[in-house]
Amino acid sequence: MPRPSKKEEKVVAFIKQFGESLQLKTIVDEVGNVIIKKPASKGMEARLPIVLQSHLDMVHQKNKDTDFDFLTQGIEMKVEGDWVKAKGTTLGADNGIGVSAIMAILASNDIAHPPIEALFTIDEETGMTGAFALKGGLLNGKILLNLDTEEDNELTIGCAGGIDVTANGNYATSSTKSSIFFQIKLSGLTGGHSGIDIHKGRANVNKLMNRLLWDISKNIHFELASIHGGSLRNAIPRESIAVIGIQSADESILKKSINEYQHIFKQEYKTTDPNLDLHLTTIEKVETVADIEFVKQFLNAVYSCHNGIYRMSPDIDSLVQTSNNIARIELENGLYSVQCLTRSSVQSEKIDLANSIKASFEQIGASVTFKGDYPGWIPNPHAAIVTIMSELYEKMHHSKAHVNACHAGLECGILGQNYPDMQMISFGPNIYGAHSPDERVQISSVQKFWAFLLETLKQIPEKG
Repeated sequence: MPRPSKKEEKVVAFIKQFGESLQLKTIVDEVGNVIIKKPASKGMEARLPIVLQSHLDMVHQKNKDTDFDFLTQGIEMKVEGDWVKAKGTTLGADNGIGVSAIMAILASNDIAHPPIEALFTIDEETGMTGAFALKGGLLNGKILLNLDTEEDNELTIGCAGGIDVTANGNYATSSTKSSIFFQIKLSGLTGGHSGIDIHKGRANVNKLMNRLLWDISKNIHFELASIHGGSLRNAIPRESIAVIGIQSADESILKKSINEYQHIFKQEYKTTDPNLDLHLTTIEKVETVADIEFVKQFLNAVYSCHNGIYRMSPDIDSLVQTSNNIARIELENGLYSVQCLTRSSVQSEKIDLANSIKASFEQIGASVTFKGDYPGWIPNPHAAIVTIMSELYEKMHHSKAHVNACHAGLECGILGQNYPDMQMISFGPNIYGAHSPDERVQISSVQKFWAFLLETLKQIPEKG
């Protein structure tokens, strides 16, 4: 079912029809969130009503050499051992597994459960507009189970907030004076989720390409025609292509630099990005290039812009508190754009980092905007549902669950603004490589998650 963020019309209609086909009360709100209400199973009528929540949209990413149209084609899935994967694209297990689990409970006739309100939100991945737009009073649930965590031994009770920081501007162009042009392609990086994976030390292709161009500029004069790096704001960028022009006399120096940086990058990132590849190709002449002084300023601005971990949490062990991902760089024909996603569980620190990025690009005359600011989710480790599920996990698996906060954006913090008294917790199966074509979900872990979810439904306490 095609379901890119901001284009969820088909999947919204599909879920609406699903609820109505079960003769359950089905509501589609003004923005496209779907709520399906199911009465308690026999004997569970006195239990507290709960909300089961997942998001309908998915991140659309594919490898450059994959011929695939996300708007018309279904994901081509394959099973490899204990894992479900996709062929050259994202899989959509984030958050399709959660949606599927909720649908299975709604459709069942033999699963014990309290009164359920199934909440399927839209546009979680690119702004959380579904969660923001959900009005108070639509839900009566007292406990919300968010099925969007990606480690099956974790119970998530808090998350980071985020803000999009985008620098746009224009620059003077001129006719080229170069005699030969090259395309520099940096590809094969691992990428991943810009929140969950930001601490893993994976290469950001935009920073590497900028580092390479900055260094080349110290050795030879080149003209910059274009840069196209990264794609989605919430994914660590994996591929970048730059086009430069030089004089023929400098060709050997350029090729030497490329070879040296191929070795440097491969050594630095041999563990995290083993398939990194740097490739130089001669191309046809390009007519328009950027002003040389602007190129210097732009490369300096990107070099100075923070990427990666900004601060670890002083209170929660191993939790990234604040970070930035330089997600996308576009530069061509007199226009440029640098898109970042800044995350933090501390609002004031998030804005501080966003302001530092703004300062970097305002120095070269860019217009910097902040959009999509969403709050974090403040942990409540003493909530009854946390105790219930922690004890249940230990009983079922003879080990303690990892109760934590995460550095990704979950909808719980936003939903809690209109439902402040609702207890919330997030959990799910093992999903690795989310937001990249390496995304995969573990079959045995889904079985573990499913059994845990069903037992949790039985443990919901009675009203009062």
